[in-house]
Amino acid sequence: MSADRKYRVLLTGASRGIGKAIAVALSDKAERIFLLGRDKKALDEVASLISGVDVIVLAGDVADVKFCAEVESLVAARGGINVLINNAGISDFCAFERQSQETIEKLLQVNLLAPIQLSQQLLPRLLREPSAQIINIGSTFSYIAYPGFATYSATKFGLRGFTEALGRELADTSVRVRLFSPRATKTDINSPEVTRLNQQLGTFEDDPAEVARQFVFFLTQRQTEYRVGFPEKLFAKINQIFPGVVSKSLHKQLPLIRQALASISTKS
Repeated sequence: MSADRKYRVLLTGASRGIGKAIAVALSDKAERIFLLGRDKKALDEVASLISGVDVIVLAGDVADVKFCAEVESLVAARGGINVLINNAGISDFCAFERQSQETIEKLLQVNLLAPIQLSQQLLPRLLREPSAQIINIGSTFSYIAYPGFATYSATKFGLRGFTEALGRELADTSVRVRLFSPRATKTDINSPEVTRLNQQLGTFEDDPAEVARQFVFFLTQRQTEYRVGFPEKLFAKINQIFPGVVSKSLHKQLPLIRQALASISTKS
């Protein structure tokens, strides 16, 4: 194996958005990439963009425990992995009082429960590697709880807590547990209302390729956490120390946020 291609990666949520961009960006770093997602056709299209790498497509629901067990078996049969990237995620911009129980449960399953379960499923295999990583894809909302994203923020805060706790638990092993947190990104995870709100608030949206470039840089470094973008990373730090300051700033945005939430209610 080339020293430049030392990674054997399993990437969830690989069919579109940030996951697709990361898969392509890993082309010259990985020996093998398992692409996991629900849409096989979309995964095959991503695989066609990657050359010089052993690519395995795994179509299924990451929130399905039985599917995760099948994934572990296939990973074992194909020589294992040394990097697990828990990227699969969904969002829902909605006033909490109107958010359905079904949506709340799905957000928790996909964004929090699935990466926890998949990490546990694959951890014994990762521990056999001389060096391995579990990288969870967080969000600016892993640090700043945002109006209209109460449940989504809860899942991302939970993922950050899981990352920190498991990292400390495995500190004396060969497995590092890390968190990579993008800010607003131009992907279809954003509804039209969120895109319009970002424009009204002047919130910068990164291109997925730029996020992927920063991810690949992070992959090769040692720090436990990486937050994309300024001023978001500054606000995240302020929120940890002086949350009241951020609350006052967000309070000023509430009229526009409520207007955006109301437009969703009117449409539905």
